[in-house]
Amino acid sequence: MNTAAPLVIKADNLTAGYLPGINILNGCTLEAYSGELIGIIGPNGAGKSTLLKALFGLVNIREGAVTLDGDDITHTSTNHLVRKGIGFVPQTNNVFPSLSIEENLQMGLFLKPKAFAARAEEMWELFPMLADRRRQRAGSLSGGERQSVAMARALMMNPKVLLLDEPSAGLSPVRQDETFIRTRQINKTGVTIIMVEQNARRCLQICDRAYVLDQGRNSYEGPGRELANDPKVIELYLGTLAADVEKKSAPGER
Repeated sequence: MNTAAPLVIKADNLTAGYLPGINILNGCTLEAYSGELIGIIGPNGAGKSTLLKALFGLVNIREGAVTLDGDDITHTSTNHLVRKGIGFVPQTNNVFPSLSIEENLQMGLFLKPKAFAARAEEMWELFPMLADRRRQRAGSLSGGERQSVAMARALMMNPKVLLLDEPSAGLSPVRQDETFIRTRQINKTGVTIIMVEQNARRCLQICDRAYVLDQGRNSYEGPGRELANDPKVIELYLGTLAADVEKKSAPGER
């Protein structure tokens, strides 16, 4: 871990779930330092997306705590978390399909409308493929393009931490590569990113550190490239996860 950089967000021993008496997370812990790109991988049902939703106030946390810059945000509402500097891009239903690209970005900055022009200009530079099509309806875009709109909207509030839930899911290999490159570009602007990803090998290649979850618990953690070459991680997870990615990836371009 990068102890020279300040700790931005921490999940400490989280127990959480959606239904009474049923826990998805069972003592899960995560730390992300300023400027880090953190990957979260693991088998289906391991609690990866639930961990992101717990960080963003969308899941009932029964035990443990979440802190942002040292402040307890465990039971903070999502709109206040956005104000505090956390952005979230869900895997599905992540754009307003009836609104234009530009209007989607406006929705991302509804808390600070006066800052729209300056922030939008930064997004057009970061996502040039969206700039010339800003008045096109988001619902008419491909899956990869919608993912770019969702990322841009989440970045409009200039978050400290960006949570990405399986950004490459359902995309063709080419679009997956574009998504990973874009994620790294965003991270290099100084945004701390925590990314849940089904494409485990690619995720481990680009992330600074990663956590492997299994049954809602930390199974392995460490630098991404070290985990990618760890015999136990390869044996227990990477082969199975690669097969899952092949099943989920669309044969055509999205």
